[in-house]
Parts: sequence; structure tokens; C-alpha cells
Amino acid sequence: MKKYLLITIACNLLAYSGVSFAHKANDLQSANSAQVEELPYYQDASFAPYWLSEDEVDLSSFHKIPAFSFTDQSGQTITDRDLDDKVYVAGFFFSTCPGICPTVRSKLIRVQETFVGNEQVKIVQHSIRPSTDTIDVLQAYASKNNINNEQWHLLTGDKDKIYTIAKQAYFASEDLGNVQKNKDFLHTESLLLIDKNKHIRGIYNGLNAASVSYLIKDIQTLLQE
Repeated sequence: MKKYLLITIACNLLAYSGVSFAHKANDLQSANSAQVEELPYYQDASFAPYWLSEDEVDLSSFHKIPAFSFTDQSGQTITDRDLDDKVYVAGFFFSTCPGICPTVRSKLIRVQETFVGNEQVKIVQHSIRPSTDTIDVLQAYASKNNINNEQWHLLTGDKDKIYTIAKQAYFASEDLGNVQKNKDFLHTESLLLIDKNKHIRGIYNGLNAASVSYLIKDIQTLLQE
């Protein structure tokens, strides 16, 4: 079964080998299909899937989200340690984004509602405009949009550190944060699924309802690992 899936995924990846991080999420949702008992691991920006068992020695040196420390909308310091033994969804946004962010947010509300009260599931969004997304701004944004502060962390902090983790840990596009002609900032609709050991286990298009349905099912799969 895995061999068949891997061949199918490899063909899809070849077809989209030159596509950016933001677009890959739309085309790779089948790579994390919730119909399989195990989810693949992702090692680099190519998002080529690796099928590994938890007890395989390869996992000890496999890509993991590194240590970090930022501040959320409640003024709490959130570090990687706060996500130990948690399954979480990671993404990037900024509070005044008029384009894709409201749509992605509406899809993440589905995730929040599905796992309400489940302390093992978190949502972590990093602001790519931390200079204007202050704690007060993020708290107002959270209140306005019915974001649960205990489950959904809107992170702000040092810009360089946010961009470094975005590009080196979550493999976001090098264009992240660049200014477009309309003075908006380039960001991404992609959502990443991180397991209890900080490994990337899925990438999804946050604008696509079907893709987010896969995300929800895959979270349930990881909770059983």
C-alpha cells in the first residue's frame, strides 16, 4: 500500500517540482491523505514525503522544528517547550491582511471548533508584520474573530527570528514578507501539520475547504500515534 502511494505521490511531485511553497499545499493534500494509517514525514523545501516508522533510527536526525520563543496575544511567552507532546497547525499571517488571511482564518476556526477543549491540539500563527502586530493589536484581533487564546496562539516578536523560522524550519518561500505593488506583504495560505515530536507531517492549502478537511482528519490520525 505504501509503495503504491509513494509512486503516486512521486509522480505528482515531479509535475509540480518548480512550484512555490504556497502553491504546493494545494497540490500535495493527497500526499497526506487521511485514508492511510500513517502519515509521511517532510524533510526539506521540496516536500517530498518519507514513510518512516516511529522506531526508525532515521527519525533521530530527521528535520524538526527548532527551539523558539515568541509572545502571543495574551502577553504569554510561547516557546517550543509549550508544544511538547502536542499536535499543532502552523501558519503565517498579519492582522490587517485584507486578502487571503480572513479565508484562512475561517478555515482554522473549523479546526478550533473540531478540537475545542482538546489540550493536545494547538494552532500557531506567526505574524510577518510583528512591528505593527503588537500584543494589544493581536488581542483585539483574537477577540473580534472568536479565537480561543488557550488553543490558538498568535505570535509576535523579533522579525528576523520569525522570518528565519519561517524559511528554515517551515520552508516558507524566500519571497515571504516582500512588499507587493499594492504595499501588501507576500505571505502564504499554506498550513503545516506538526506532530508531537516537532516533525512536519503535512502541508495544506488554507483557502481550500477540502484540504482543511484532510488536515482535520490527519490531526486525528496523529493523536492516535
